[in-house]
Amino acid sequence: MKVGVVVFPGSNCDHDAWYAISENLQETAEFIWHDSRSLGNVDAVILPGGFSYGDYLRCGAIAKFSPVMDAVKRFAKDGGPVLGLCNGFQILTEAGLLPGALVRNRELKYVCRTIRLEVVSADTPFTHQARKGQILRIPVAHGEGCYVADEYTLDALEREDQVVFRYLDNCNGSMRDIAGIVNAERNVMGMMPHPERASDRLMGNTDGLVILSSLLTAPSLVRTTRS
Repeated sequence: MKVGVVVFPGSNCDHDAWYAISENLQETAEFIWHDSRSLGNVDAVILPGGFSYGDYLRCGAIAKFSPVMDAVKRFAKDGGPVLGLCNGFQILTEAGLLPGALVRNRELKYVCRTIRLEVVSADTPFTHQARKGQILRIPVAHGEGCYVADEYTLDALEREDQVVFRYLDNCNGSMRDIAGIVNAERNVMGMMPHPERASDRLMGNTDGLVILSSLLTAPSLVRTTRS
């Protein structure tokens, strides 16, 4: 099992994701630079948190033009699992791989703390090891994590079971308390909380492992070489 962790200029959680996969879960993880036009022979992709390109214009707006994103889009179209964490979620929405947008937090303040997260859907490659209704304690760290979408999109997400996580402590004003969503094909997920920061017993919290372990053991995972 090999997971590619995409590194953009300004990423700062790439090593956290790499460590969670390679050290905590004992699987292979490798970094993929933003200007690469190929993902190589990976089975899953993580877009990590951080401040890609300094978050100029708006979060994820420049990163979506990186050469690697063409490869990510092809990978996702072929059914490959893609997980966007925090800034990665923002990039996925900017790139059109997920609906909606992430905007400034309601109180216009950066939020950095551990929050309670409800698993709304366990029927995804990213949550199949979790239980519907399970409560996870996962850190957040963002200034632009307020999820917004029009009512039609929100209703569709609810109707099609595409809302994966909800905040029990809505720290940023996200509409309908949405903390994470999946695409209609269910192989691309974005979430603002950081499961990679809750994956080591030395940190006092391993709740995030259920998400990353689900990704690594997804029944529908296609293990083929993609470019």
